[in-house]
Amino acid sequence: MIAAAGYQHIRMYDLNSNNPNPVINYDGVSKNITSVGFHEDGRWMYTGGEDCMARIWDLRSRNLQCQRIFQVNAPINCVCLHPNQAELIVGDQSGVIHIWDLKTDHNEQLIPEPEVSINSVHIDPDASYMAAVNSSGNCYVWNLTGGIGEEVTQLIPKTKIPAHKRYALRCKFSPDSTLLATCSADQTCKIWRTSNFSLMTELSIKSSNPGETSRGWMWDCAFSGDSQYIVTASSDNLARLWCVETGEIKREYSGHQKAVVCLAFNDSVLG
Repeated sequence: MIAAAGYQHIRMYDLNSNNPNPVINYDGVSKNITSVGFHEDGRWMYTGGEDCMARIWDLRSRNLQCQRIFQVNAPINCVCLHPNQAELIVGDQSGVIHIWDLKTDHNEQLIPEPEVSINSVHIDPDASYMAAVNSSGNCYVWNLTGGIGEEVTQLIPKTKIPAHKRYALRCKFSPDSTLLATCSADQTCKIWRTSNFSLMTELSIKSSNPGETSRGWMWDCAFSGDSQYIVTASSDNLARLWCVETGEIKREYSGHQKAVVCLAFNDSVLG
């Protein structure tokens, strides 16, 4: 299944079917849904939205049913599920990161920069680091400890990276946990080594032609399963496949008539 969410709706599609229509169509939410994801076993789905709510949805019934709601005080930009499948990380437009423990319903807050919108949060697959980027262009990284069994996850500040001079829009760790990518309104996606959080590669869609206007923002990215390649989505209607090590564009994907603002990448074979 794949879920697509937007203004006041959630639609779910069966990837193993030739039917282009959604198998589930839910219109019972207000405002924009800004984030969506699944529990690893597919039992439930989570969403976050501009109605200041993160929700857990039961997927075991034929109709989407909201099981739980987490209310915050500002519109939600991003939600990330901890690899332990028991904690949701929620970033909002007032600059607050909420850690919602689904087992106990307890929550904690982090505020890297007050009133600076958190645009993306991500935890690496090893659950060693959490990263967050904001509208100042900064990327904050924390070390993670605990989070196993009944142990609560502890976050220890690791570093602050002045990653971009304009809005930072997305952060993603690679599957092997050795790299961190950040995307920005400055037309770049930067790749950082997690060994010391130094810059490894800068992927840029800036034009070398002085007369050409901006090609727009770099909105999203996703690593390949072997962490050797990365796909980016940008405002110039294109998705691009890059070699992580060299920064070379391997392929461009065209066809959209408007900006490509998000993507998901699965390079395994669908059954």
